Amino acid sequence: MSNIYGQVYIIVLRHQQRGHANMGAEVVLYQLQKESPAKKTDVLRLNMSGRFALNVVDNLIVVHHQASKTSMIFDIKLGGESHDGYVTYHLPVLAPLPIKPFKLKITGLHVPTHTQTTEISCELYSPNWIVFQPDIVIDAKLGCLWHVHLKLEPLVTMIPDKTRLVDFLLLRSECKMVILSVCKQALVPGHQCKLSTISVVFDKLNQVYRNYLEMESQAGQADLGIVRGKKRSQAVIDQADMYTHVFSVFVDNKDVKHKFIVAVLMEYIRSLNQFQIPVQHFLYELVINTLVQNNFFYQLHQFLQYHVLSDSKPLACLMLSLESVYTPAHQLALDMLKRLSTANEEIVEVLLSKHQVLTALRFIRSVGQIDTVSARKFLEAAQTTEDKMLFYTVFKFFEERNLRLRGHPRFVPGEHCEEYVRHFESTFGSESLMVPMVTS
Repeated sequence: MSNIYGQVYIIVLRHQQRGHANMGAEVVLYQLQKESPAKKTDVLRLNMSGRFALNVVDNLIVVHHQASKTSMIFDIKLGGESHDGYVTYHLPVLAPLPIKPFKLKITGLHVPTHTQTTEISCELYSPNWIVFQPDIVIDAKLGCLWHVHLKLEPLVTMIPDKTRLVDFLLLRSECKMVILSVCKQALVPGHQCKLSTISVVFDKLNQVYRNYLEMESQAGQADLGIVRGKKRSQAVIDQADMYTHVFSVFVDNKDVKHKFIVAVLMEYIRSLNQFQIPVQHFLYELVINTLVQNNFFYQLHQFLQYHVLSDSKPLACLMLSLESVYTPAHQLALDMLKRLSTANEEIVEVLLSKHQVLTALRFIRSVGQIDTVSARKFLEAAQTTEDKMLFYTVFKFFEERNLRLRGHPRFVPGEHCEEYVRHFESTFGSESLMVPMVTS
């Protein structure tokens, strides 16, 4: 009896031949039910005969075969063949492999100067082995007890199908760095996978990522202790993991074609969008920097114009910083900020920094914020241009606003516009100031 993936199973080893098509022994799994008899769910085909022993390691069923001195690994969650829709037949994940050899240090007789220590090789798959669940092996003759552990790193080269490999690794504990290594390896020349394969891998990772985010969301609505106390059955590879361990290294590889780099990054962003996961700014920044560094400005323009890269304030600010190398970036950034409809202040700042004071005033008027905007900010920007007529126009604009809002054209002390009133008087004369209307 053993617990596999949170379910309790009775594991039965059948040595007899099960018909002409199935030679050798098999392992049958019966899942225990709460209020009904145990249900036969899985059959592991060993295709061998002889003495066997079983362990369960990290939700994997490890079948040891004494005659061949090898072990077979089965994962019932990877799927298999089912002829009736009730029982699934599984083959080993890998070809049978031996347990890693190990030696035992034995201390000999005491010598006056030192204690003599010798090493002996332990016999693997010994007739003296006794196996206990879930992962214990005892050698009765040597008087030793071991725990069976699974090393994931060597499996990376043993399972050529990367999508199946990722399925397998996602179900293992302590697998995050191994999965990231697989992703990194799949992108470099010599081991590079097709973009279609990479796409499937991204989708598998982000499906688990999405499930995790939903669980975290539920934690905000339900009992935090219950939801967060549930152990995750799969590793979560988030955007920060991919950026730090895969993409940041990948984009710096001079042996990888730039178009392939962009295609991979966009494929990852597509996958995030497909699972409705908000894309972090640093991924967009990585895409844009890669495009700019390789002069792919047309592609950058297309990505922004058709909203392949989602609008955001950080992205707009990044585009503004690229104006010196790509002039249309300024207008693209402004258009993005306008679409956000929550970045009016940022748009005004951008326009004023470009000395487009009148354009900024027209924009403020179009969004209905003309009565609340700071006059000082606009007067300062107009004065900085050293264009007298522009300063005159802006000053008169705010005089008229003051008259409309307060009934007089003067600036109140809280607006801190005294400096600009003095500048106006020294440039155009005090008689050019608007005179308050006197009513009888």
